[in-house]
Amino acid sequence: MNYTINACRLAGKVTAIPSKSHLHRQLIAAALYGTDTEIRAGAAASEDIAATENCLAALGAQILRSESDRIHVRAIRERRREEGVRRLFCKESGSTLRFLLPVVCALGLPAEFYPEGRLPDRPLSPLREELIRHGCRISEPGSVPLCVGGALSGGVFEIAGGVSSQYISGILLALPLLEAESTLRITGTLESRPYVEMTLEVLAGFGISFTQDSSFSAFIKPRGVHRAQTVRCLQTEGDWSNAAFWLTAGAIGTKEVCVSGLSLTSKQGDKAILRLLKQFGASIKEAEAEDGLSEITVSPSPLKGIEINAADIPDLVPILSLAAAAAEGTTVIRGAARLRLKESDRLQAVTDLLGTLGADIRQTDDGLIINGTWKNGKASLQGGTVSSCHDHRIAMTAAIAAAISDGPVTILGAEAVNKSYPTFWQDFEKLNGK
Repeated sequence: MNYTINACRLAGKVTAIPSKSHLHRQLIAAALYGTDTEIRAGAAASEDIAATENCLAALGAQILRSESDRIHVRAIRERRREEGVRRLFCKESGSTLRFLLPVVCALGLPAEFYPEGRLPDRPLSPLREELIRHGCRISEPGSVPLCVGGALSGGVFEIAGGVSSQYISGILLALPLLEAESTLRITGTLESRPYVEMTLEVLAGFGISFTQDSSFSAFIKPRGVHRAQTVRCLQTEGDWSNAAFWLTAGAIGTKEVCVSGLSLTSKQGDKAILRLLKQFGASIKEAEAEDGLSEITVSPSPLKGIEINAADIPDLVPILSLAAAAAEGTTVIRGAARLRLKESDRLQAVTDLLGTLGADIRQTDDGLIINGTWKNGKASLQGGTVSSCHDHRIAMTAAIAAAISDGPVTILGAEAVNKSYPTFWQDFEKLNGK
């Protein structure tokens, strides 16, 4: 699908969709450690969440969505090896593959993972090697299907902290299935730490706790599995990663934009969008709503270039790059080398996107340098035709870029938003007054 935006004046209020990061973890924890769990998710499933739901169902969980957008999860009851190989279709969801690979190994079930798009080429090391070292068989990287066999044994696991926090979360989700006491050690600097904290928080809600050392570099799982014995009702947080697009639209556009349904105490790393927009110079108001969550309103303000370390917030880099293009002066983004291994090479994709629209942007080894377009009291891009690169965050960034573009913006492959935000275009049209 191609989507052309001829004029863009985003204004008004939108409700944050459920956090994909939070819901992945809730679904997996409920399927493994709950009995009957109800999750108030509040929106249609994105492609990534649907992939996790379908994979958990293939492993033996029962997952039902109600008309009221609630998800009922009945946990996996038995591990029946005689039922044969489980076929797990994880589509392009890196979270689904990286979280469930250790889980499948811990369950001791033979399985085949079927990744799509760029996912077969995205790294699984050192997670794959660590699982093999603990007794599992996993086919060569890039294999489709990725075949898994054997059963995970306990002991000491080591994972580098600077590759992917998803590896760490995957092991943390799996270790409570093992009878033996096990320890996960993090070597080097842990990046995206807030997402590991989110995993621990979700598990704690099911009565599973890890002993941690003071440096947050070792997690010890005591012996035995604990399963919650009552029906639980969980609320999925609003998604800061996707709210960041609307909040940035308020900062760079001509009218204020409000996003409701966000938690200011969330463990989501991308909550940092508030801090960073304030550093740029955006005008931000925070108000508590009746449901105890917050409404964040961002109003247009002159922005100034800043320096950003993106090690903990790689998913914010596309929209932060647009904010930088709307600012006065230079913005330097560092610590984002991992973006080359996402749904697209995001450093290249952001450079191509904003460069085509008229921004002054160039890549470095681990980031971007953007010279803003702010001049004579306004920021402006020229418009043009850009590719989503089959990447949801690139497509959404292109849409918000239309707010400061003098000409039309046409996005090729605009359906890429379905990976994380299937109602994005409806919300966009609502804010654009259509």
